[in-house]
Amino acid sequence: MATNTATTDETDAARTPSRTQAERTALMRARLLDAAISCLIDKGYSGTSTQEISRRAGVSRGAQLHHFPTKESLVVAAVEHLVEQRLAELLDAHAAGQEASVEVFLDAFSGPLFYAALELWIAARTDPALHAAVLPLEARVNEAINTGGAVIFGDRMTPEAIEISVELARGLAVSALFRNDKSDQELRKRLVPIWEAMVTTK
Repeated sequence: MATNTATTDETDAARTPSRTQAERTALMRARLLDAAISCLIDKGYSGTSTQEISRRAGVSRGAQLHHFPTKESLVVAAVEHLVEQRLAELLDAHAAGQEASVEVFLDAFSGPLFYAALELWIAARTDPALHAAVLPLEARVNEAINTGGAVIFGDRMTPEAIEISVELARGLAVSALFRNDKSDQELRKRLVPIWEAMVTTK
């Protein structure tokens, strides 16, 4: 006996609750932010356009402009979104009882987050509009890392030690662009114990 496809579809639709406007908005923003990150990583800031981001997200140009009226606002929001995700991952690992080492800071400046942020840092040097947009983002990133570090390390690290660790991790992440995985792991193996001894109290 043939299945009535139309009836089946209607039944499934009735069983599946429709998304609220807030849920649809959140989903669309997430698609745009993910597309912006992938575009930054693949094409760099200069090669990233709002048209390409909209295409990758499968979102109309009008809808994209409604949520993010400028390229700067979109890419900055995308990096901030990634920072929040990464911080949540680090705090979840801490909550699960994993003891942290200073490699937490190295991990924070790695992968898609670091590469996307690096594109913004470089481009912001000569782009006044982007520079103005990145300044508050950098303040929020530093606040998030410092706050997360204080939660993860507690009294094992002072605020100054966390700040120094952030700067060291950022510098090592930049120089890692010119190392292969093997040499990067060897460098970590040599430096992390010394770094740990310098900045932790116990």
